[in-house]
Amino acid sequence: MLSDNAKSNGAPAVGVYICHCGINIAHTVDIAETVKFAARLPFVTVAKEYKFMCSDPGQEIIQQDIRDGKINRVVVASCSPLMHEATFRRAMAKGGGNPFMFQMANIREHVSWVTRDKMLATNKAKALIAAAVERVALHSPLESTSVPVHSDVLIVGGGISGIHAALTMANAGKKVYLVERDPTIGGHMAKFDKTFPTLDCSACILTPKMSSVRGHPNITLWTYSEVAGVEGYVGNFKVKVRRKPRYIDEDLCVGCLECIEACIFKKGKVKDEFNQGLSMRKPIYIPFPQATPLVAVIDPESCIQFKTGKCKQTCIESCERNAINFDQKEEIKEVEVGAIILATGFKTFDAARIARYGYGKYPNVYSSLEVERMVNAAGPTGGEVRLQNGEKPKAVGIVHCVGSRDDKTNKWCSRVCCMYSLKLAHLLHERTGAEIYNFYIDMRTPGKGYEEFYERLNQENTHFIRGRVAEISDWAMTPEEEGKLVIRAEDTLVGIVRRVPVDMVVLSVGLEPQADADDVRRMFNISCGQEGWFLERHPKLAPVSTFTDGVFLAGACQGPKDIPDCVAQAGAAAAEALALIDAGKVDLEPNTAFVTEDLCSGCKTCLGLCPYSAINFDGEKKVAVVNGALCKGCGTCVAACPSGALQQNLFTDDQIFHEIKGVVYYV
Repeated sequence: MLSDNAKSNGAPAVGVYICHCGINIAHTVDIAETVKFAARLPFVTVAKEYKFMCSDPGQEIIQQDIRDGKINRVVVASCSPLMHEATFRRAMAKGGGNPFMFQMANIREHVSWVTRDKMLATNKAKALIAAAVERVALHSPLESTSVPVHSDVLIVGGGISGIHAALTMANAGKKVYLVERDPTIGGHMAKFDKTFPTLDCSACILTPKMSSVRGHPNITLWTYSEVAGVEGYVGNFKVKVRRKPRYIDEDLCVGCLECIEACIFKKGKVKDEFNQGLSMRKPIYIPFPQATPLVAVIDPESCIQFKTGKCKQTCIESCERNAINFDQKEEIKEVEVGAIILATGFKTFDAARIARYGYGKYPNVYSSLEVERMVNAAGPTGGEVRLQNGEKPKAVGIVHCVGSRDDKTNKWCSRVCCMYSLKLAHLLHERTGAEIYNFYIDMRTPGKGYEEFYERLNQENTHFIRGRVAEISDWAMTPEEEGKLVIRAEDTLVGIVRRVPVDMVVLSVGLEPQADADDVRRMFNISCGQEGWFLERHPKLAPVSTFTDGVFLAGACQGPKDIPDCVAQAGAAAAEALALIDAGKVDLEPNTAFVTEDLCSGCKTCLGLCPYSAINFDGEKKVAVVNGALCKGCGTCVAACPSGALQQNLFTDDQIFHEIKGVVYYV
């Protein structure tokens, strides 16, 4: 059945090893029958089964057969190559074989998990094993190459995750570039008053870390900046960073606030983004008193000088250090780094998307982040909780899961909503003495100390009503509801529909991927899940790695997380980046494309198709040339080449055709 090409390829001696995977495979596939079948295939010299081939004893079986000279090629019929291909390649190398004389037949995901009939599953497993044997007989003994790794690191995002990762890397002696799009680092955590469940002051635990970032000799902090482009490959990325003009010289500004006081606008004219629009700011401003860097920024869209050119420029007159420069231009910085950590965070759900909750219609319906700023002592109200008429609320309703666990908005649980709703319930009761009503679907308190915090709220006589809120309106049906907001919700524990009149409503909004998450993932060549969150390489075994080597994830850009989990993941991402950098080099897979120059017509079809810019054109020879360090083995160019000049190691035409023949012949 095998061609003469296979026979001349180092006298193939194939070992086939079939894994039970506990009962995952053995429950559906007749293992004994499949082993007998594999033993009869051409060039198979060993056919064995074992309960867990990925275990140390399972790997030792393969290694011993290689040492004994029984086999020089291996087929493992088990789970997905994504899961354990690297495991078995290492096993082959330890046994003295070439790790690329290996092929995996996925008879778990492709057979046992999707086929109920045992006979059909067994026949399908046989076909896949036959295909793998046909294919591996044509494998060549390839060798990995290595490239040096640049020791610097880029971290994108200056929230708590980016801050922690940057400090971890910098304290290990690595040069770090921290890029943040806003005028200050701190992210969402900088807006909070307290953190659950310990009720620590958010600023008290965050601002020292922000100051450490600013003063660390190994960290270059670029705020009000965005990544404009990424080129290169693991260990050798070339990154362009666009630095937007602040119209303030960061090296000269000391944050004295004199320019803000001197602005011709005596009062704020623009909604303050940091305070969620609850206060107004001037065209020249500092986001908040602990901003890092403590440097003013001028908003050109609201500054009279930029709009009309006729401003008195009193801000310039007040600045003794001459830090204001209306002619400042955008800059492009270029850096080379060995690893990248993405910590771009999340955005909160827009409560206006659920019209029946009255957000934007009724003035006393707030989002949870707006209330965070309201209860903050450094917020727009100085920590005072007031209604629009200036009075303290006597009854407050908190609606959980707004924009979460909902087929019409987002299906996922945002993980933090229950706990921050409990925190806000405590703070609102503490500041106002109001009756607090929590409307929840399920109370989820899975973290350390979280259940105890829930019990504490029960003891504070907070009302908990289990049921989804149907609507919020000002339609009164009784005298008690006059002048109130009425929350209509089902109480599933009692089995009735309740109408609860309150003075203020807090909508506990969920977490969503950033609006530009798709653009970011394209720039860094990583994947997103169907919800839009950045996708990790493996949810359990590689939760901070991505499918692009050298790019790691930290924090809520990968999915909803609370602060402890964000910090833990940031530390893990930093550790992965450190391991990569300290190795000094990175091994590159040999499954790269190559050009047969005699067949290349110089049509250049492949040049524009390569997503990694790995193909150049040799003007003298008039042929395409593949840069093996940049090539990731995606196969796009191979499929598109009209002359067949492009082939790919481990995926040559002969190997693929024989694999198909193996399936067809034995089906």
